[in-house]
Amino acid sequence: MTPYSVPGDFHVPFDNLHVTARGLLRPECVLALDDGSLVAAHGRGGYSFISSTGDVTHHLAHSETGRRYVPNGIALAPDGRMLFADLGERYGGIFSLDRDGRLETVLDAIDGVALPPSNFVMVDEHDVLWFTVSTRNIPRSRSWNHEVRDGFIGVIDGNGARIVADHLGYTNEIAFSADRRWVYVNETYAQRISRFPLMGRADKPQLGSRGTVAQLHDADLPDGLAFDIEGGLWVTCIASNKVLLVRPDGGVQTVVEDSDPVHVSRIATGIRESSLAHADMQTPGKSRLGNVSSIAFGGPDMRTAYLGCLLDECIRSFRSPVPGLPLPHRGRRIR
Repeated sequence: MTPYSVPGDFHVPFDNLHVTARGLLRPECVLALDDGSLVAAHGRGGYSFISSTGDVTHHLAHSETGRRYVPNGIALAPDGRMLFADLGERYGGIFSLDRDGRLETVLDAIDGVALPPSNFVMVDEHDVLWFTVSTRNIPRSRSWNHEVRDGFIGVIDGNGARIVADHLGYTNEIAFSADRRWVYVNETYAQRISRFPLMGRADKPQLGSRGTVAQLHDADLPDGLAFDIEGGLWVTCIASNKVLLVRPDGGVQTVVEDSDPVHVSRIATGIRESSLAHADMQTPGKSRLGNVSSIAFGGPDMRTAYLGCLLDECIRSFRSPVPGLPLPHRGRRIR
């Protein structure tokens, strides 16, 4: 096996993080494009576009119904549509949004049941749309513990919309291994990173049985994830405000950390005792990372790692010793 290029002691102090963009609202998910631009979720119902020169513009939905949309995961489809997963208070779904704020429903029900608040969305290189729902419980806080397993992964493909993996512990982002043999997923409140064998035709996929890649502890709540080109899996954790690296040999190291010990202890206790409330997760404590929620590799050499967050107004970044794995949306453009 070729030695992994990231040193076992690689660590980025908080003060070495670079602020790439400011003036954002809930930039939970970040996409990096090959022209140097970034796209981030916008908490008021749309997305923010950050040009290669750092200029920021916001594109928000015009809702005629008065419904408040909360984009969580965002995606850039092959046809240039911006998509988002709506993490609303009671309702979810997958929606598309153009530059002028026109909103269209992509999916709002599956198996005849309205989609609960939805977490993540992406469109792969075979035009399959993948999405996740963290929990069927409303409010979602009823699932912020180790016991509830009612999240799922779904797709829209040649067979229509369907669930391909169910009974997960608060399903969050997914990522594909470079060889496309595996689909990895963060189960946030089960505090584990899982993977499924990717089976079936590329345009009509199926998933095999779940396996555990890494089990986390304390207040490490895995949210975002991205592969590098050597098979390392980079994972962001809300609450503990860390970026972890799952090395190809299975070892886990901390790359970035800005934790508040008091907050970490309170969250860890709340998970164990099933006592977490909405307000508990609306603060990072004294952490300056603002509940770091996603990671995206970009830049000309794919060595810049961009960090999205839930509770701050900026995107931060650092330089990685190894390039990230390019994602299908990298060469796409917003129409």
